[in-house]
Amino acid sequence: MNIQEPKNAFDRDYIPIADHGLIGNLHTAALVSTDGSIESYCIPHFDSPSVFARILDKNKGGHFSISPTVPFTTKQNYYPSSNVLQTKFMNESGVASVTGELSSPESTKTQALCRSALLGTSFPAKLPPRSPRNPSFHGLSVASRRVIRGKVPLRMECAPAFNYARSKHTTVITPSSAPANTLKADFHSDSLALDLRYVPENTMASVPCPKVGLELLDLSSKGHLGLAVQSEMLLVEGQCVTFILRSPPNGAESGASQYEDPVLTKELVHGLLTSTNKYWNDWIRQSTYSGSWKEAVHRSALALKLLIFEPTGAVVASPTFSLPEFIGGTRNWDYRASWIRDSSFTLYALIRLGFTQEADAYMEFIFERLRNKNPDGSLQIMYTIHGGKDLEELELSHLDGHKGSRPVRIGNGAADHLQLDIYGELMDCIYLGQKFGRPLVVADLRNDTRLLVRGVVDYVVANCHLPDLSIWEVRNKKRHFTAIFQGHALVFVPCDHALCSDKMNTRVAIDRGLRIADKRSLPCPNRPKWLETRDRLYEEIMEKAWHPELQVFGQSYEETDVMDSAVLIMPLVFFIQPSDPRFVSTLRQILNTPERGGLTSNNLVFRYDVTKSDDGVGGEEGTFCLCTLWCVEALTRAGEYDRPMLLKAVSMFEDFLLYLNHVGLCTEEISDAGEGLGNAVQGFTHVTLISAAYNLSRTMQRLRL
Repeated sequence: MNIQEPKNAFDRDYIPIADHGLIGNLHTAALVSTDGSIESYCIPHFDSPSVFARILDKNKGGHFSISPTVPFTTKQNYYPSSNVLQTKFMNESGVASVTGELSSPESTKTQALCRSALLGTSFPAKLPPRSPRNPSFHGLSVASRRVIRGKVPLRMECAPAFNYARSKHTTVITPSSAPANTLKADFHSDSLALDLRYVPENTMASVPCPKVGLELLDLSSKGHLGLAVQSEMLLVEGQCVTFILRSPPNGAESGASQYEDPVLTKELVHGLLTSTNKYWNDWIRQSTYSGSWKEAVHRSALALKLLIFEPTGAVVASPTFSLPEFIGGTRNWDYRASWIRDSSFTLYALIRLGFTQEADAYMEFIFERLRNKNPDGSLQIMYTIHGGKDLEELELSHLDGHKGSRPVRIGNGAADHLQLDIYGELMDCIYLGQKFGRPLVVADLRNDTRLLVRGVVDYVVANCHLPDLSIWEVRNKKRHFTAIFQGHALVFVPCDHALCSDKMNTRVAIDRGLRIADKRSLPCPNRPKWLETRDRLYEEIMEKAWHPELQVFGQSYEETDVMDSAVLIMPLVFFIQPSDPRFVSTLRQILNTPERGGLTSNNLVFRYDVTKSDDGVGGEEGTFCLCTLWCVEALTRAGEYDRPMLLKAVSMFEDFLLYLNHVGLCTEEISDAGEGLGNAVQGFTHVTLISAAYNLSRTMQRLRL
């Protein structure tokens, strides 16, 4: 084969973070840019090393792209009620459509199609048993491109960069037995193998089947450590080509073992798309949500589902790593882990919408972590998606970072931080999970889950006096952060937000422990101490976190003059009445601009002022989507007693929806210029969007606004 030198057209700049859609299969996920390129993709799992990471290094990060070779405009959208993504390229001479998906492993029909293809049989009535020699597709990515009108010259490039672009690989193009007269490309690194093949077809009898080939492509001048593959073709209306990229199953990942070649047919690839789309349609139909902004709520639910690692039930904070919170800055973190806080709120949001299967799976994951607590009885704030504790933080100095934002980090050094608020969120999640999912198991005397739950509350009661590193994971000194001590409030507050809004005067882990004990008729020997600690903490927070001159709750006991938007959750977790003058005064101050001592800019809210609060990280950041939505919820609660605040909540929420990207997804932060920043898609943001929409819609309906 002739090796093609890259052309100037390949010298493409970075695509903005927000200009991407997300596809996934409950094992991993991929970002797809608006110009038809997979920019971020880790195989086979969320936290596996990347094979495509062009979003972090435009030259050598790796990519899989399909786009026209002539000037074009583009549109990108999801299929209705689905996570199947479609990108359209439009030119005066023609229109082409590229449909991208990662086939869902939970779709029985998808698995059946894959297994029958591997066996070279027709669709079976009964599935054969799974085995290493008879697997389903593993790490399957499908990109189908077809011309809708006219003719369009298209180019496909598959340029993997294995192991975060650190490992060399070999590339071989060979004939493929099926479909006939086609080629396949095999990529082999020291730890992973990929194969790429395609299925050409004609959808109109008067049009011939397109001719497609594969050629080697040398991108070593850009820093690639192995050959890529390219294909150029001119498609006309009625012609279609589907590219399938997969990693081999089980022991074949090193490339040393042989595995079955799937028999690819157009029926197979159509079946993969149809069954995957049906899986997402069937899942979202289970939603019980009937309020306002339903489209945004359901898109958020579909996005959250993409963040669940189906084999263990763990939930990743985001499927991406090291995307900057400020362009050119250093706040670049790896979010491909399962935070207890984020996961608990994610499950709360899904339960609220009627999805309980995910709650049951996560409960299994978290109870296993409770059975393997640290020697002092504590939990880590985050775990790997497999339940591991090792999240060593490393810097990848060979990658340039998104638009030069360095360092690029993998792993997360905050894993061993002390953050006591997580136990409250966890207890609320356990309570909701056992209330709407499977009840606690008390029959197994060796792994009695009631004792595990009791131990969570006992640990917090014994340690709630300690300073920690806050919900924001600061990296300098421990302090008595108000939000965290209120988080012990979270530990003692009933935050069954949608279900117990009339019970404003109780608190969470203790309350949840007491509720679980009472509901299941379980003993609660430490009840007096739990209640004593609950009351003492309330008095302490109200005294030590309040700044009498500024009339605000401050960031910490030590710095009551510093504002922190985390205090907005006070009425959300029912620590304080939303009409309490002390909270209303704090809320009004947060709504001021930073120049006037507040945290709000253009209806968007910062976490805190980085020029006034030393977090040990340095650099700047954008407004936080999560904090903006907390503010919407706080305004909603206060708006029940003050109508202008409810109107402000509606205005702020609808303004925020304008910052969702073209397919309704959220980044972590937003810059002053309105650009999406931080890891995408960020689960916590979508969780809070669901919560804000739910409560705002319900309040508007109740008050007939």
